[in-house]
Amino acid sequence: MMHHHFAPEFKKRIINLHIEEGHTLTSLSEEFKVSKTSISQWLVQYRNECQSIKVSENINGVRENLRLRKELEDLKKENDFLKKTIVFFAKEII
Repeated sequence: MMHHHFAPEFKKRIINLHIEEGHTLTSLSEEFKVSKTSISQWLVQYRNECQSIKVSENINGVRENLRLRKELEDLKKENDFLKKTIVFFAKEII
């Protein structure tokens, strides 16, 4: 059996037709002369890539959340210091 190399754009088109438009693997296989096994492998790879992206986005989201919490904590401390400073100088003026 010969192995063909398909362009990523072609694979994306086939995946889109299956996922977004509901074409069956059989109809895609017949129309584009690609084995159902190949299409299935592309779908598995696509789903794995999507899952990896979701995990990566989630990790980045957690990091950003932690960074923002730290920044908020620092700003609260700075704000408290400024309030105390204002009170101190207000007492000096009076």
